[in-house]
Amino acid sequence: MKMLMRTTAMSMLALFHIPAAMGQTTAPDHVYASDLITRWGKTVTADNAWRSYPRPQLRRDRWANLNGNWQYAIRPETDPAPTMMDGTILVPFAVESKLSGVGRRVTPSDRLWYKRHFDVPADWRGQRIILHFGAVDYQSVVFVNGAIVGTHRGGSDPFSLDVTDYLKAGGNELTVQVADPTSADNQPRGKQLLKPNTIWYTAVTGIWQTVWLEPVPALHIEDVRMTPDIDQGELHVDVVLNHSASDSDAVRITALSHGKVVASTLLRANRRATLPIAGAHLWSPDDPFLYDLKVQLVKVADPVPATKDAIVSPHGARGRWMLNSTERDFYRDAVALGTPSDTVTGYFAMRKSSIGPGPVAGQPALLLNNKPLFQNGVLDQGWWPDGLLTPPSEDAMRFELGFLKKAGFNMLRKHIKVEPEQYYYEADRLGILIWQDMPAGFDDESLDQLAREQSQEEALMPISAMNEYEAELTRIINALRNHPSIVTWVVNNEGWGQYASTRLGKMVRNLDPSRIVDKASGWLDTGDEGSNIFDIHTYDDVLRVPANHAARAIAIGEYGGVGLPVAGHLWFPERQSWGYQGAADTADFAKRYTTKLDEIIRQARENGLGAAVYTQTTDVEGEVNGLLTYDREVAKIPADQLARIHAPLFQRRE
Repeated sequence: MKMLMRTTAMSMLALFHIPAAMGQTTAPDHVYASDLITRWGKTVTADNAWRSYPRPQLRRDRWANLNGNWQYAIRPETDPAPTMMDGTILVPFAVESKLSGVGRRVTPSDRLWYKRHFDVPADWRGQRIILHFGAVDYQSVVFVNGAIVGTHRGGSDPFSLDVTDYLKAGGNELTVQVADPTSADNQPRGKQLLKPNTIWYTAVTGIWQTVWLEPVPALHIEDVRMTPDIDQGELHVDVVLNHSASDSDAVRITALSHGKVVASTLLRANRRATLPIAGAHLWSPDDPFLYDLKVQLVKVADPVPATKDAIVSPHGARGRWMLNSTERDFYRDAVALGTPSDTVTGYFAMRKSSIGPGPVAGQPALLLNNKPLFQNGVLDQGWWPDGLLTPPSEDAMRFELGFLKKAGFNMLRKHIKVEPEQYYYEADRLGILIWQDMPAGFDDESLDQLAREQSQEEALMPISAMNEYEAELTRIINALRNHPSIVTWVVNNEGWGQYASTRLGKMVRNLDPSRIVDKASGWLDTGDEGSNIFDIHTYDDVLRVPANHAARAIAIGEYGGVGLPVAGHLWFPERQSWGYQGAADTADFAKRYTTKLDEIIRQARENGLGAAVYTQTTDVEGEVNGLLTYDREVAKIPADQLARIHAPLFQRRE
């Protein structure tokens, strides 16, 4: 969302004041936290904090959850590792959050230290032990039994380390050191600010997604990448092992529907497979059908027939059949020996996200499964009053997604934030389309609204900042690409750190040609190249209309922002709350919402508008422009009423 800084723009800004008793006082090193807490946060304990399997698209039977009570300490960056810790922190909640039990700030010159002990189950002996982090914001150094086992930079992507060689018999000590400059640097960080205000939120530091252990064989399946092709009735599957395989290593891939085998194939490891999915059951918001997938690593008898011309090249006969149809034929008919050494399970959907002809001649539409589908979305910040970046529980995120589905939204734009992977599974299961933003990275100049909103050129960025941004963007796409709910990658938001958007749009398209790319949502558009969508933001009372484009679909990537404070459900009960426009009460809120939605309906029918994203799902900290209050207790418009308002968007025109 854009922040209105010009005096001439203040007519669009609404400030609200709710008198209340003064809020809590805090120590200098503590962050502000109101008394607001969700119903799910009230039930969180060390024993139930995020217990679900953290990687639903690559599941193994054996794993160990390391969430729960850890020890923590905050020290100056020049200090050595602490010998005494400051207290207990509940992982996976960031140190600034209420649910962490700490609520302390971490400055750019601090280091946050974590420590806990863990045991490796006896029946894991002989396996490699992998330590997984769902996300740690921002720079991590991981120690096991005092030795450094690895480092990671990036606050929104998962990472894993093989800790086997650092383990000892009996108990083991895990230590993590975290540095997080937040807005003092160019790192990708989304809405976090060291001094939060209006549309910028409390900085988050440290572990904020599940930490877990997993045993795997020395040679194991490291990645499975799935790409559906509904036009050809095929599923492409890339199975990648953790290192090179021998000729006797093969993988068996099986697709299932309701437990019944749909297709299966055997091929050499580290190769692409193509499975025929006859009469595919297509995935859509109305019918979110998911197939199951099983991948097994097996040994095979030598699949290559004896040949008399073995010495024909430096590679022998092997050079004549590697990575071609002959190799596929050899392995397809090979005989598997013994039981699989590694098995992972997941799921996939047959669906297609593209643009093409729509109901308005000459204006491309957003297509799902080759048919125009208006994408009625909501801007979703993904912040919580008690967990900040981390939802208080799996049930909490299910409630929110369920509300949006019942309200007639078939899409959400996950706004410059990445969620735990379980979130995307719930969207896959419910049938909610997702536009996934890259978390923004920007310096102080990028926050200058007057300079950036009216700019006609993109900023230049240091190579170091570009490397950080592009590396994390690539890793996020690779981590989430199997989720069918994600239909669009959004590379930049409103010029916040926007640079080389055309090059980045092309890069994203090359990484994942199966999805739509929106290279710049709002503000500075840099042309058709590298993007499938022309996307404007309009917080005007009367919504602006995006110009028609012959080569791109058109969308309103943000609109609305009607503010309505609800007493008793405010983050800042004693301060002014913030919204783009103000409503007097719930009736006025509903009237304003309906008026804006009527204009969206008109633009969809007359101009070929393909998508619209209303700001926003919930209030967040000082913002009160949500459809729900920040604690998710009050719906300013009930879900069934929203569904009735939205219904004309999906009615067929004769």
